[in-house]
Amino acid sequence: MSDQQVTVRVIARITGIVQGVKYRATAQREARRRGLTGWVRNEPDGTVLIDVEGDPTAVDAFLAWCAEGPLGARVAKVETTVADPVGYEEFTILRSERR
Repeated sequence: MSDQQVTVRVIARITGIVQGVKYRATAQREARRRGLTGWVRNEPDGTVLIDVEGDPTAVDAFLAWCAEGPLGARVAKVETTVADPVGYEEFTILRSERR
């Protein structure tokens, strides 16, 4: 058996009322609390995009939190895509992408 820790990476797009409700700051706190790394940013279309990696159980718990979000958020859907881990060192808030 290997001593190497299993890491998964998931990219999640959260739709609904998720901007202007402190979703990014709260997501950062929740991810860091679970020992996860990656980033979160607002998208021009009103969604929030999250790229998170870490322990599979912690990622699953974080994604469950994403479906609820912070007080004031009204999450309609969380769409996820599994990707290869890239080795993020921390969980950060990125500036919104401009179109």
